[in-house]
Amino acid sequence: MMNKTGLTFLLILISVAAFATGYTYERNVPYRENAGDEYISKMCRLDIAYQPDVQNAPVVVWFHGGGLTGGSREVPSGLLTDGMIVVGVEYRLSPHVETMEIVDDAAAAVAWVFDNIGKYGGDTSSIYIAGHSAGGYLVDMVGLDKKLLARYGKDADKLAGIIPFSGQVITHFETRNQRGLKPLQPTIDETAPLYHVRPDCAPILILSGDREKELYGRYEESAYFYRLFKLLGHPDVTLYELGGFDHGTMRDAAFPLAVRFIRDHTLSNRPGSNR
Repeated sequence: MMNKTGLTFLLILISVAAFATGYTYERNVPYRENAGDEYISKMCRLDIAYQPDVQNAPVVVWFHGGGLTGGSREVPSGLLTDGMIVVGVEYRLSPHVETMEIVDDAAAAVAWVFDNIGKYGGDTSSIYIAGHSAGGYLVDMVGLDKKLLARYGKDADKLAGIIPFSGQVITHFETRNQRGLKPLQPTIDETAPLYHVRPDCAPILILSGDREKELYGRYEESAYFYRLFKLLGHPDVTLYELGGFDHGTMRDAAFPLAVRFIRDHTLSNRPGSNR
């Protein structure tokens, strides 16, 4: 476990901002059958940023934040480096659908990436799922609860890594809100990533803002999440707390950590690597 990651990462951010060159975008791609459902047709879309001359590229599937009630898909410039392909996913929102329907959208999007990203030069053995806040919650659920991807014929353990940025790991506050529970009344059930912690999931990088600045007890949730993985014997789990950054600002500050994690794990998965 790593505690406070200092403000020095601002220096790295300056260099990351210059990475987003040479990319081609394919936008507004549907990732699931809508069966005549206009809301699915509108919301279940993704954007793909890739470099046409790069093959066998690592892939990041990115889920936006917004509390499961707002936000829209994005391709963060902080991830556009090293030829990585970034897929920005949009999904349905509460109160139009229930939480687990949103989670199913996330699983459907990841399955689509496994099936299609090779057309864009992506390496299906190097698919990472990442997201901020509500997006972090979604990637934790998809990466940990194996039945979600299994519904689409995919194995969650084939993911190269799971990277939640300040994701809620107890039952999501929007789910609790729908049940009439107060924001500070914690619950853990089947809709909570903590419920599904296991020692054999993909490598996981847990990122949190400063414990004194984060949303509610988000750092403490992240720390408990990390500790459970360690107690269960997970061989590759890391927690960073970004000192000085709150729930919103930690996102951009954390991109260099995610990029480094992807670089390290992509190298270790290459044939002939001694890592």
